[in-house]
Amino acid sequence: MPRFYCPLPLDAGRFLDLPEDVARHAVGALRLRDGEALTLFNGDGGEYDGVLQIKGRRAAVQLGERHAVCRESPLAITLVQGISSGERMDLTIQKAVELGIAAIQPLVMRRTVARLAGEKLERRRAHWQAVAVAACEQCGRNLVPPIEPILEFSAWQARPSSTTATELCLLLDPAAGRSLADLDAPAGPVILMAGPEGGFDPAERIAAGRIGFTAVRLGSRILRTETAALAALAALQTLWGDLLK
Repeated sequence: MPRFYCPLPLDAGRFLDLPEDVARHAVGALRLRDGEALTLFNGDGGEYDGVLQIKGRRAAVQLGERHAVCRESPLAITLVQGISSGERMDLTIQKAVELGIAAIQPLVMRRTVARLAGEKLERRRAHWQAVAVAACEQCGRNLVPPIEPILEFSAWQARPSSTTATELCLLLDPAAGRSLADLDAPAGPVILMAGPEGGFDPAERIAAGRIGFTAVRLGSRILRTETAALAALAALQTLWGDLLK
């Protein structure tokens, strides 16, 4: 059944005019017809049955029952991702959402190829948030993972809230002496850090170690940034999450 994110108050029994972009997607792109069933969610953790009603250029939904359906992983993972170029970053965000990520923190690092400044920062963040929303529509999640404000690595690691004692902090490094299989199951959330296309600068590795990050490898091969992050997420969800449940 088609699912649509609708950032409005949703209540069972309500007759709701769809926002223009949602209506355009439902009627224009997906060619849904009057009377077809669909699902709406607004990020509050539930989803609503609905019936599409089309009158001229107006598209509305008669909302039905709310279902408190949770499809979130028991393992809360924040991906701290060195920004990669173009479609690589889009792919990372899309698939990370499908794999159950809780939040994504984009970082500008010393070897980041794509450089953003001024209004471009917020436009790119908004684009990535839209990618996350679309991934939630596809995979069935009712909570939308936030894309945090883009930060320089130095500013992020200097924040008091960067890490806490209850978090398992992991840095992906093909030269690391330990693998994920060598670690004990985490008692709390996981923070996973992946570098940009050029990898981590040595100074960034040292700085991450100072704030509690443990370097881990993923097998014997060097993976691209988008492959490394997604492979690690899949491995974490297999070991301690819900990927095989």
